[in-house]
Amino acid sequence: MGTRVFERRTLAELLAEAEGRISRLSPSEAQTARENGALLIDIRSDSNRFRDGIVPGSLHIPRTVLEWRTAPESEFRNPYVDDLDHQIILLCDHGCSSVLAAAVLKEFGYLWVGDVIGGFSDWRDAGLPVGRARRRRSRPDKPAGMGPPDP
Repeated sequence: MGTRVFERRTLAELLAEAEGRISRLSPSEAQTARENGALLIDIRSDSNRFRDGIVPGSLHIPRTVLEWRTAPESEFRNPYVDDLDHQIILLCDHGCSSVLAAAVLKEFGYLWVGDVIGGFSDWRDAGLPVGRARRRRSRPDKPAGMGPPDP
């Protein structure tokens, strides 16, 4: 097999490309989209959610398992993830990793994918709904990212 050569790209270039393929929403726009039926997926770590809080009604799928929980053909897909034509909005800590993650979902064929500009930090600062994360006991039969939306 031949060697495949890749052109090196900077993080700024990758982010710019990803931003051009998704919808970036302010926290208030994301809240309005949720009220109209969009699914908000929180990709932050458990520790950040326990420290900072959660968005009530959001679905927690950690970034580390996002592809396996959202790929339409994945046997490990979260049952609460909707069809490819349903709007999905990703939320991270500060609105950076969600850009790249949303671009991956676009590659899977999701038609309406976006993220929250400024992430959870800007969501909280905008005075939008925030709740406390509940500790869930980890169980071998319930892998990360497979639970229902947060209460």
